[in-house]
Amino acid sequence: MQGFRFLRIPLFPSNALFFVSPTPHLLPVKPISRIPIKYFSSQMGSSPSSSSSKLLFRQLFEKESSTYTYLLADVSHPDKPALLIDPVDKTVDRDLNLVRELGLKLVYAMNTHVHADHVTGTGLIKSKFPGAKSVISRASGSKADVLIEPGDRISFGDLFLEVRATPGHTSGCVTYVTGDEPDQPHPRMAFTGDALLIRGCGRTDFQGGSSKQLYESVHSQIFTLPKDTLIYPAHDYKGFSASTVGEEMKYNPRLTKDLEEFKKIMEHLNLPYPKMMDIAVPANLVCGLQDPAC
Repeated sequence: MQGFRFLRIPLFPSNALFFVSPTPHLLPVKPISRIPIKYFSSQMGSSPSSSSSKLLFRQLFEKESSTYTYLLADVSHPDKPALLIDPVDKTVDRDLNLVRELGLKLVYAMNTHVHADHVTGTGLIKSKFPGAKSVISRASGSKADVLIEPGDRISFGDLFLEVRATPGHTSGCVTYVTGDEPDQPHPRMAFTGDALLIRGCGRTDFQGGSSKQLYESVHSQIFTLPKDTLIYPAHDYKGFSASTVGEEMKYNPRLTKDLEEFKKIMEHLNLPYPKMMDIAVPANLVCGLQDPAC
């Protein structure tokens, strides 16, 4: 225990030992510039809380497409407003049962982009929870109740997600990032869709994809976040559940390369045509329902 001193505290049993670091270590937080454009709110304001314990967070998995769906809620608010990120049609009932069990009020069903490997659950969610609104980027060309743009905030109770444009996998990809204010969850969390995966990234050979654009998106919009920011992707195929910005900056086998090497890697992936693409993309342009009324 070199570098520590032991104290005996008289209010505790005589054999209780505590150790105290002689010098506290504080990690510097790098400021992130943001230009807020619009604020989307669930209309459920309440007095601020300074603890991350207000956030309820669940990571859910759909095994056929290896998709992660994320449930977030402000449980410090009386109405417990909640949102779902990247829901899948096949697991909507599971997700909504969890929302009910936890006593949450679902206000948003959101997508990071127009997926090609599964049908989104946002349309089904809206039919079962009429108060919920669908959310996707305006650049995606998809229908939704709320079309977001870079710099927008999605508020649920006193918590919010910041919208960052991260195109490259598709032309309409966004990353949702928790706020950097003291009353927001820390460390920060980034829901990166298919732009940044754990030790990988999304393919760039369809849906308006661009290797150069993806590389620049990740380096400018994700790798500029604090290194302890937690990375939660839309998919994982190797059994991982989360990473951090610092880990990916150091260990990602593609995005640690320079731009030209990255482009060569992406050009030679030789991936098969997505088996669900011809079904999923048309459906996902209308909230996962073959119905223009989204």
